[in-house]
Amino acid sequence: MLTHLISGTLAGWSLIIAVGPQNALVLRQGIRREHLGVVLTICILADIALIGSGTVGIGAIVLLAPWALEILRWLGVAYLLWYAWGSLRSAREASGLEADTHQRSLKSIIATTLALTFLNPGVYLDTVVMLGNLANQQGPGGALPFTIGAMFGSLTWFLGIGYGARGLSRYLARPRVWQVLDVIIALVLVILAARLAFG
Repeated sequence: MLTHLISGTLAGWSLIIAVGPQNALVLRQGIRREHLGVVLTICILADIALIGSGTVGIGAIVLLAPWALEILRWLGVAYLLWYAWGSLRSAREASGLEADTHQRSLKSIIATTLALTFLNPGVYLDTVVMLGNLANQQGPGGALPFTIGAMFGSLTWFLGIGYGARGLSRYLARPRVWQVLDVIIALVLVILAARLAFG
């Protein structure tokens, strides 16, 4: 069970850490300390709901069509490797992150957070399809702890970058920090792809 929890947490981190528009928003609001609690609540609850629905949804597909699991497994391997390659390319082109100075209303921040969360196709690929796929590859009794681990990874990541952004702001402006982070993400994704392919 502990192994599945750890695997789920690592998978959650590796798929969510990529600095897309949602993470950039959390980092900026964290640096500014502006409506941060609202942004974090939306991001965390949305991720928990999407990860859970992914596990249940993929599980239902497997029960109805067991052969679908094998297809999903290799699609998952391909996607993880493609994501890892994207992280390596991102490392080569990394740039620092700076917070803007434009003040936003609470209503605007809520609308922006919801849009970046639910209108981004990548969110569904990562949380619903990819994590749901990985969870259901864990064998008997492994899906639930893996899913809990993935949810924990999401929770700790958003809280970490949200409340840690102020202290890390000077480091986040350095391209080298993002380069190292992207390389680590790529390595974790390759390991996950190997486990999915050969496990």
